[in-house]
Amino acid sequence: MKEPDTGKSEATDRRTWLMMAAAVVAAAAVGCGIYYYRGGFAPAATAVKGDPDPVELMKPGALPDIVIGNADAPVTIVEYASMTCPHCAQFQTTVFPQFKARYIDTGKAKYMLREFPLDNLAVGAFMLARCAGEDRYYLMVDGLFGTQETWALPGAEGKDKLLLIARQAGFSKERFDKCLGDKELFNKILDTRARAHDRFAVDSTPTFFVNGKRLKSDHQIKDFDAMFAELGVALPPLPEAPAASETPPPGAETLAPSAETPAPSAETPQSTETPLSTETPLSAETPAPSAAPPASDANPPAEASPPPEGAPASDSTPESHP
Repeated sequence: MKEPDTGKSEATDRRTWLMMAAAVVAAAAVGCGIYYYRGGFAPAATAVKGDPDPVELMKPGALPDIVIGNADAPVTIVEYASMTCPHCAQFQTTVFPQFKARYIDTGKAKYMLREFPLDNLAVGAFMLARCAGEDRYYLMVDGLFGTQETWALPGAEGKDKLLLIARQAGFSKERFDKCLGDKELFNKILDTRARAHDRFAVDSTPTFFVNGKRLKSDHQIKDFDAMFAELGVALPPLPEAPAASETPPPGAETLAPSAETPAPSAETPQSTETPLSTETPLSAETPAPSAAPPASDANPPAEASPPPEGAPASDSTPESHP
């Protein structure tokens, strides 16, 4: 007797489950005054994960590209990132300085960052960078990635911390609220993300394209060097790392890396079951959720010692920096 074909029914059951889950999320969001895009992003069946058409990749999108580097550089590097993505922050803070010095400052490449937010708080951070203006866009991006652990927090706390960062960049409370209330900008950022997913099969961050070719390995300097070599673009040799001293100086401690601690994944996968809001931009009344875990207060500051007798009391209070 022929066994029944369960493949179709299993796929149908899975789609039904996802639709029910989306409906529950949407209902809960409406109850909180937040409206989410019901469809989310379909799994990668909408596009084959390969190299896109370079001409299509470089066509203008909903937002203008903010390019740094020589306009006539032989290589164009496009990065899709999310402001709340830890691996994106790691690249921006530890790899990008050498990346810029090696490829951009030497005229070998021009670079552009495109928005691919993974949650509403990331949308808000990108909105602030855009509101800062083209000449300060990357300064704002650098500042937000560099302080990500302080503001990428769930609920209203994340938005409150984001305001502190914006104030340091010269935003007033009124300008901050006006920026996050700009629905046109909000929708353009979501359109940028949707185009990347639907046409270029971007489904994780960071994702890089080098002259239209997807960077399929890690996002370290050696990986970009390999792409440049494949394109036939000559680069100077990498400087050799200084040799480690066999005899550490007195009092120095040597910390060996643990073999039991695995290296982090090079990509942060996109969640397709928690869609973004496309109807209501972030506002002062509607805090944006974030998928980032709350920061732990593992090292509370030590209590200050009282001043010695006879010492004059200080009337100044150190400025706190978020």
